[in-house]
Amino acid sequence: MATYEAFYGFREPPFSLTPDPRFLFMTPDQREALAYLTYGIQERKGFLVLTGEVGVGKTLIMRTLLGRLDESVETAIVMNAMLTFKQLLTMALIDFGLPAPSHGKVEMLIAFQQFLLRLRDAGRNAVLVVDEAQNLSPLSLEEFRLLSNLETSSQKLIQIVLVGQPELKVQLNSHRLRQLRQRIPGIWELRPLAPEGIGEYIEHRIRIASEGRAGGIFDEGAVDEVTGYSNGIPRMINMLCDRSLLIGYVQDRKRIGMEIVRAAVRELEQGFGVRDTCVVPTLGTEP
Repeated sequence: MATYEAFYGFREPPFSLTPDPRFLFMTPDQREALAYLTYGIQERKGFLVLTGEVGVGKTLIMRTLLGRLDESVETAIVMNAMLTFKQLLTMALIDFGLPAPSHGKVEMLIAFQQFLLRLRDAGRNAVLVVDEAQNLSPLSLEEFRLLSNLETSSQKLIQIVLVGQPELKVQLNSHRLRQLRQRIPGIWELRPLAPEGIGEYIEHRIRIASEGRAGGIFDEGAVDEVTGYSNGIPRMINMLCDRSLLIGYVQDRKRIGMEIVRAAVRELEQGFGVRDTCVVPTLGTEP
């Protein structure tokens, strides 16, 4: 399939689904989410939780956060939460750069604690991010609570960030997990973009991709169509704008109007089921 970058004056595709922190559109909601997570890690709060609908930008926020942490913070990310706690712990140890013990869970926890104590003695911190955390079983969530018991008299040795869809918030508020919930200093829910900000979001990504040389490609009617169809979900905006630019390129149109966006909607729904892709739990490629 032909690309449209040169036609519109882009250095790279402006609406890629890859969660690149360079393209982060900093709304008040995103700014506060980053502040909540950064503060919780710096103050060693132990548990932090970020929730939001599929496609709303949780992965992008997390990558931005991890990129801003200084070298004193060791990080590990576990992407597949549909595993046993022991399997998740093994993956965490490997991502922290530790040899995964071939023995039982107790030996793994001892090795992990020794690693965290070495970090503490060196004045360093550790952050474990668990993505798709809505898939964790109540038992695994309870074991993560016990993992957070690795602490000194004054501070937590590890900060655990749970990232997931709104079902995670429901699960954490259940009576069964009340002990874990009491350890979480609030749950930050990332919301879709406000309708009045979607045009700015589109212009922001175009400006980054063109290094400031392009703008105004989507006219007011096109932005209205994108706004009405996307419900403010960045992934849907990206998919729709990318397809609209491709159609515009094929039609030799330098400006995108509402008729092109409507054609993009038809193509996506007929060929890819865009609405379905933004409802199925697939957090790993959020914009």
